[in-house]
Amino acid sequence: MGQQEKVATSLAGAVSEGISASLAPVDAELARHYPGDPGTRQPIHTVYVPGDVFAADTIRSWGDQALAALDEHAPDAATFAKVLGISDELAVPVYDRVRAKLRREPVEDLRVDFEDGFGVRSDEEEDQAAARAARLVSEAFSNGTNAPYMGIRMKCMESNVRDRGIRTTDIFLSGLLEHGGLPEGLVLTLPKVTYAEQVSAFVKLLEAFETTRGLRPGRIGFEIQIETSQSILASDGTATVARMIEASKGRATGLHYGTFDYSACVGVSAAYQASDHPAADHAKAIMQVAAAGTGVRVSDGSTNVLPIGTTEKVHEGWKLHYGLTRRALARAYYQGWDMHPAHLPTRYAAVFTFYREGLEAAAARLKAYVAKIEGDVMDEPATAKALAGYLVRGLDCGAVGADEVTALTGLTRAELDAFAIPRRSATLTATA
Repeated sequence: MGQQEKVATSLAGAVSEGISASLAPVDAELARHYPGDPGTRQPIHTVYVPGDVFAADTIRSWGDQALAALDEHAPDAATFAKVLGISDELAVPVYDRVRAKLRREPVEDLRVDFEDGFGVRSDEEEDQAAARAARLVSEAFSNGTNAPYMGIRMKCMESNVRDRGIRTTDIFLSGLLEHGGLPEGLVLTLPKVTYAEQVSAFVKLLEAFETTRGLRPGRIGFEIQIETSQSILASDGTATVARMIEASKGRATGLHYGTFDYSACVGVSAAYQASDHPAADHAKAIMQVAAAGTGVRVSDGSTNVLPIGTTEKVHEGWKLHYGLTRRALARAYYQGWDMHPAHLPTRYAAVFTFYREGLEAAAARLKAYVAKIEGDVMDEPATAKALAGYLVRGLDCGAVGADEVTALTGLTRAELDAFAIPRRSATLTATA
């Protein structure tokens, strides 16, 4: 150790105590506004199905249709890889994992839609569809045919449909309780939010429901769908979306970008409405910064180009969807929306390729960080957190296996979780 240094100080302990006391309110505000990631699995996509179309076999049907699309238009790994530009090294492992995923868990997040996808129906028809959705979602969670996350998208809080949206929410939540309770994977999506006061109103609705049914306060969370220019920038120039997160009183779980409503709102012509338009990039960048550290996740939107028809048309649609998904992942939008079963193969191919092509490098950097081995990259704790988070996301969706990651890093899943999110629960189950 060498000669021990003499340690000298000049300040009395009261100075430090006084500074800490003065910053206590700031510490409390930081903890309240920026609690960090909740440590739960984030689905890589959301599928929405109209309320009148949703059925007990919807999830399995989507998986079967996706597999059929592969069988017809890319029956082997080489064909699929050539269409998408996947390397020869990854072609077989990605293709095999895509097919396995479609058989095991074709949909990670499903929303029964009572908004645009459902349209305007009679009150009796929507009442019946909402009650039916509650029963089917409850049965799915009971018999193991559920997606990890399921719920509804109700109509928004605008005056012309507000009462209908409130009633549908009430019917659905009441139905879940009548059929056994609220499942852990329950998700609600509030669309077309323009003012933070609409978020506050939805919070009041959920508070009233929880009080009426004797539920734990704060039990029901929801996603906010960003589909209007006013939800990004208020008339006074402030970021409305940040106000919305605050107005949710900790209930907001996600911000979902609505590609087509938002694009139309800012005047983008139909031919150019896409998730990679500069207007979309601007909106999502604001969403991303507003949500950072709050525990609220950000989701990209969807493409309306469906990979259907001739093999040539399907391949064109797959290339587009694959490219948009990879682009979103590089920009840290780890979730998106899928509109058709034939989107599932390229959703999973893009995600699996993203995590598998960086697996060895990320694992090596994290292993070196843990062992404090110097290499050509000097990583900091924040980078170690990002590396572990990358591996955890790959595990959660099934892109990589737990044995692979442990062999490469020497870390267990619990140890990875500790690096990724210090407060993250170590009980999450990896998808092998």
